[in-house]
Amino acid sequence: MLSAKPLPLSLPLRKASKSLDANLTSTNSLPISKWSIKMNTNPSLSFLCSCLKTSSEPVIVPETHSIPAHNRVNILSEALPFIQKFRGKTIVVKYGGAAMKSEALQASVISDLVLLSCVGLRIVFVHGGGPEINQWLGRLGLKPNFVNGLRVTDATTMEIVSMVLVGKVNKHLVALINKAGATAVGLSGMDGHLLTARPSPNSAQLGFVGDIANVDPAVLRPLIDNYHIPVIASVAADKTGQSYNINADTVAGELAAALAAEKLILLTDVAGILEDRDDPGSLVKEIDIRGVKKMMDDGKIAGGMIPKVNCCVRSLAQGVRTASIIDGRLQHSLLLEILTDEGAGTMITG
Repeated sequence: MLSAKPLPLSLPLRKASKSLDANLTSTNSLPISKWSIKMNTNPSLSFLCSCLKTSSEPVIVPETHSIPAHNRVNILSEALPFIQKFRGKTIVVKYGGAAMKSEALQASVISDLVLLSCVGLRIVFVHGGGPEINQWLGRLGLKPNFVNGLRVTDATTMEIVSMVLVGKVNKHLVALINKAGATAVGLSGMDGHLLTARPSPNSAQLGFVGDIANVDPAVLRPLIDNYHIPVIASVAADKTGQSYNINADTVAGELAAALAAEKLILLTDVAGILEDRDDPGSLVKEIDIRGVKKMMDDGKIAGGMIPKVNCCVRSLAQGVRTASIIDGRLQHSLLLEILTDEGAGTMITG
């Protein structure tokens, strides 16, 4: 079974690039300088060279220098079938919860994204930012209010939500991904008509909390086709230009459907779907739509897990191959979910 811990690059990326460069300049390969001449005419070479030109800063991950080199090679070899399976496929990741609050987990997620992008997966990264919004509301002397787990968003709160999610959280994540060596582009649902919002049915209670009326992924396609990572804040506007706060799970699910993604992944603060909510050891590793609906009917899925499961079911019904609810509290949970058959939570299939 593939272990997640050693998978991210354990040496500074500068050293990895040097090793690759040395291989490419052998008698059986073209030197990088000759590859670069043809970058504009060969997208595959362009993508490879972009990975080789990554930041000289090491990715912030736990030290693994004590692991013998042959063990690292074996680990990479075991990952090959999974890389082949997902290479060129679109994966939509919703980022939030503990993985957003902890710097160590945040570094883990970022390094996972960069690794997955460099081996050829087309990543779309969706985020919310509830804790950061609450922090800024507190600084301004405003108290956050919630109804059934959803933020009450009046005009003042909506302005703060937009500033925090689009102007602060989004650009911070873009900077981290770029520093780690990939190419990230920050967007919100308002950019390029990506998302068109509509008021939620509970707008009288919730204010400017919206649902998604339409998705137009045209602005994303050239980015993911060139292995850039779109980083999308869960804010959108309606046809009149009014901004709405949209649930990030919903945004991720609808984007996954519009892009015909291979996989939707929701990072959460729980292990996944449990057969017994009081028993952490009762994790359901894999289940189909019929099975998960029965669990909801039986009351085994409740509370905050219900909207996440509904989001997954809706995306699967619209053509997404699989949807996973994974434990974002685990180091390198994305690699565990994608590059091993063990996974890091619950996978729901159509």
